[in-house]
Amino acid sequence: MIYTVTFNPALDYYISADEISFDDINRTTAEEIRFGGKGLNVSAVLSELGVQNTALGFKAGFTGEKLEALLCESGINADLIALPQGETRINVKIRADRELDFNARGAEITAEDFEKLLAKLDGLEEGDVLILAGNAPQTLGGDAYKKILRSLDGRGVLTFVDAAGELLLNSLSAQPFLIKPNETELGELFGVEIYGADDAVKYAKLLKERGAQNVLVSLGGKGAVLLCKNGAVYEIGAVKGKLVSSTGCGDSMLAGFVAGLLQTGDYASAIRLGTACAAATAFSAGLGTAEEINKMLSIINENNN
Repeated sequence: MIYTVTFNPALDYYISADEISFDDINRTTAEEIRFGGKGLNVSAVLSELGVQNTALGFKAGFTGEKLEALLCESGINADLIALPQGETRINVKIRADRELDFNARGAEITAEDFEKLLAKLDGLEEGDVLILAGNAPQTLGGDAYKKILRSLDGRGVLTFVDAAGELLLNSLSAQPFLIKPNETELGELFGVEIYGADDAVKYAKLLKERGAQNVLVSLGGKGAVLLCKNGAVYEIGAVKGKLVSSTGCGDSMLAGFVAGLLQTGDYASAIRLGTACAAATAFSAGLGTAEEINKMLSIINENNN
């Protein structure tokens, strides 16, 4: 079974407008509420690909109940821990002549709440897959993912980490199977700019030396590059098209990569499916559908044959 973990899920309130004015009242042309959070996005795309999975995480208050209802409506199997206080956050996503996002802080997660999550993960066994995606609350410190990974030592669980900063760096000593920073996150770790695949591989090697077994770096409109445990490098370009929204592209790539790797055991096939999922989401108002993903995959396969 595949499990995703989202510490700080959200209701994403999308507002469309012709333009943004900071000196007058803005009128919307459309509004929509979707579920949000990196792990939930991964779960959604996995489900779209027909891959069974369970979304773990936390919910709080009436917004948490709405979140769970949206997940259920989307056919996503969720097992969320109810927090005793606070509200699941609401993020505001404005889409006009440019993108403007406001991400809220979310409900507080205590050490006691964290132990409840660890108890759920205690049931994982050999052959299971765990995907840790997104931020963890500051109340838990920067080693929350490391603690989770350490709790699974020796169980044969395949672990993936999509995080940034201290949370990612601290997880490396637990030797996750794969980490997936994007080019901006990778550059921030080392105080540099990442200008392409060569730069990405250079700094991915440093993360591999610190413990990551495989490193997948998403490069936005330039595609992606994968540094494998055995030193092999896979590079793939992005599909060309009109960007509708960048939200969820990296999560979609990770979902596609995991699905492809589990289905074929082949890294080249995995990075192709991951790139197809990212493109399908980039060119859609929401996360990419199976139909859109298959269309993108056909283009990628044609371009790489």
